[in-house]
Amino acid sequence: MAEYCSAVLKCFTGVDHIEEPTEDGVFRLVNEYGDGEWNSEVDSEKGNFDYLMGSDVEFRNNAVYEELKYWGRWLAEQLPCDGFRLDAAKHIPAWFFRDWVGHMRESVNSELFVVAEYWHPDMEALQAYLDLVDQQLMLFDVGLLHRFHDAARAGGDFDLRTLFDGALVAASPDHAVTTVGNHDTQPLQALEAPVEDWFKPLAYALILIREQGVPCIFYPDLYGAKYSDAGGDGETHEIEIMPVPCLPKLIEARQLFANGPQTDLFDDPDCLGVIRHGTAGQAGCILLVNNGAETTKIVELGPDHAGVSFRDFLGHCEEEVAADDAGKAALRVNGGSVSLWVRTDSQG
Repeated sequence: MAEYCSAVLKCFTGVDHIEEPTEDGVFRLVNEYGDGEWNSEVDSEKGNFDYLMGSDVEFRNNAVYEELKYWGRWLAEQLPCDGFRLDAAKHIPAWFFRDWVGHMRESVNSELFVVAEYWHPDMEALQAYLDLVDQQLMLFDVGLLHRFHDAARAGGDFDLRTLFDGALVAASPDHAVTTVGNHDTQPLQALEAPVEDWFKPLAYALILIREQGVPCIFYPDLYGAKYSDAGGDGETHEIEIMPVPCLPKLIEARQLFANGPQTDLFDDPDCLGVIRHGTAGQAGCILLVNNGAETTKIVELGPDHAGVSFRDFLGHCEEEVAADDAGKAALRVNGGSVSLWVRTDSQG
């Protein structure tokens, strides 16, 4: 028992609810690293957000620090590991991940993909964290997910031209992992901010077809899910997340058509356009997303597309549309919908 207590004092900064305490709270441990001080370079929520739950790891202990580096190397030896997702980064010192990620890239693979879950909707907070870790990793774009949530709830009253305002992908695209939902934001979970079903195709289209950011697909949006959970009213609720019908086609479209330079057509509050111009050997596409009534947008594609016919790869618009002699095409998108126009002679 004495050895166990000694290890606890050396390896943890705080422990929650030891042996049925008389009061709720966190037991801060006094050890050789300080008189119960929490770690530095964590999020400032609640003054210092080092502690989350259970037993909080003492990263200032060199034995702990080296063991976690060993664990990373060991895992990469056991599994075909291409990268890491770092959970709960707000509660872990940035200086630890700054060293740990660098060590993993030096000892395992210099091209390791690393994304941290630093769940904060403020882009400035995310950029400050990136500076603390020497820009070595990517972050989930929490601000963009919240914009999707707000846009879905507002419907046609939301100005789509502002959709990327405050998003990490707009300010620092090389460090942004874009997503439409995750296990914490789904209904009745801790960070609940679900995107309504009608808007999910629009959101996924934008993160999959645009060049900026690395898109992340939420499993239930592709395959569906059902679960029971308690709500704030104390009652148990049955939740079902339906698959996004066109998501498989959008994933396929990213592989086939999200190629070449990009032109954003953000000139209409209800209808956004994105042109991927393609390359010499890869086809491009024209994406239209709409939160209002049915819209037709005149898209200038240039003389290389003069007389070329286009079709909606997603099948939401059934007609074919031919560009004129100058390469202009009048492309349509249904109300509250998304269309992806590609050349009819394109593969796929």
